[in-house]
Amino acid sequence: MSSSKGKDITQGSPKFSASASVSGGAGPVDPRPAQQPPSRYESQKRRDWNTFGQYLRNQRPPVALSQCNSNHVLDFLRYLDQFGKTKVHLQGCLFFGQVEPPGPCTCPLRQAWGSLDALIGRLRAAYEENGGLPETNPFASGAIRVYLREVRDSQAKARGIPYKKKKKKRNLIMKNASNNLPMQIGNFINHNSKVGFEVGS
Repeated sequence: MSSSKGKDITQGSPKFSASASVSGGAGPVDPRPAQQPPSRYESQKRRDWNTFGQYLRNQRPPVALSQCNSNHVLDFLRYLDQFGKTKVHLQGCLFFGQVEPPGPCTCPLRQAWGSLDALIGRLRAAYEENGGLPETNPFASGAIRVYLREVRDSQAKARGIPYKKKKKKRNLIMKNASNNLPMQIGNFINHNSKVGFEVGS
């Protein structure tokens, strides 16, 4: 019984507060609905922001968030490589450029480009949500975009996995519409020629 009670207190559950009021007979039940837990994205974004803040505080000397720039972000991304799980073959490795290497090698593990790209997206949003200005957002600087592009290209070559940019759905819709346009014009001309209408008249 004590474990479930502690769980409710830890989670700040309105349900626990309401049940305590009813059992104690003091005060009305809170009619407000229970607060929805944060989404997986929001939870991950909060963890990433806290991790980056801790990284800045661990610097010597510590760096305040207001003084953070793109160089600090780049150092943070390189620091994360030691926790990576993606094998990136070096230029002199026998397995360089092979999608499925036949054996192990001593090449280092790195953070995958996709993970870094998603991380920067979350930190960019968190920076502005915590009072930062868009024009001074270090996660949106050109240096970060260049670094991510270099990581993407180098990992694609080292692992033999070419990067393919996803086509936007809007472009596909416009392409399909343009392909059907000659047929639509032809149908329009054939239909109106039967009723004595001439295009351009």
